[in-house]
Amino acid sequence: MTQRTWFITGISSGFGRHMTEQLLERGDRVAGTVRNMEVMNDLKAKFGDLLWIAKLDLTDTPAIRQVVDNAFNTLGHIDVVVNNAGYGLFGAAEELTDEQISHQLETNLIGSIQVTRAALPHLRLQGHGRIIQLSTVGGQVAFPGGSLYHASKWGIEGFAESVMYEVAPFNISVTIVEPGSASTNFRYRSSTLAPKIDAYEASPAFHARRILEEAKAPSLGDPAKMAAIIIESVDQNPAPKRIVLGSDAYSTIHKALTERLAALEAQKDLAFSTDSPANT
Repeated sequence: MTQRTWFITGISSGFGRHMTEQLLERGDRVAGTVRNMEVMNDLKAKFGDLLWIAKLDLTDTPAIRQVVDNAFNTLGHIDVVVNNAGYGLFGAAEELTDEQISHQLETNLIGSIQVTRAALPHLRLQGHGRIIQLSTVGGQVAFPGGSLYHASKWGIEGFAESVMYEVAPFNISVTIVEPGSASTNFRYRSSTLAPKIDAYEASPAFHARRILEEAKAPSLGDPAKMAAIIIESVDQNPAPKRIVLGSDAYSTIHKALTERLAALEAQKDLAFSTDSPANT
């Protein structure tokens, strides 16, 4: 097996931690970012130089560029860049504070955009690379109570899909990963709730709040299995544009896309009727 070098944001927990552990066990090198360096002491002690760690807050664009540049310069090359770090923000749109809105978009959307932008000059120069963008079932389907989280994920999917065509001539591929629920810290430890407005107890948005407050809803997905599939996808050529993980993600996305296509087809005559006669 060829040794690869990976750059992964947010390796302290969740998919980032699972991927890092699996990659190091098989002998790959990982350059990972965290907000608290101490949480990686165990893996650093075990794997030594195979693990390169940097402290990074994705809301700090100059720091993103510095960390990415340092990783490439220190390690010589990086084969795979994984935009993994992010968190959930839940509550009705009216309940969200301005600060929460800005931080969600700066982390989940702008942070991933800037990591990709910082990595692309290096990937072009070395003549190859793979970018993996972690999204979610919520990047294809929207639920009440998650408006800003969905905005960040629908936004990053549009960005990633456009970039995959822009960089294909440089032998750089992009894959979007859309997991369903998984047994990680994301839902009950990493997610943030908006301040409560009592009127929204009558809204479907309140269901998202109840799920987080009760912390009892089960998660179907096995994050270790999901991480393994993400890793294995790098061996696929051509790279998959999207990977859906979890039976809940598959069923929900399939239903949404089927309904969306049916609605589009129902509007075909209407759409065509707006063309200018001079152009038909």
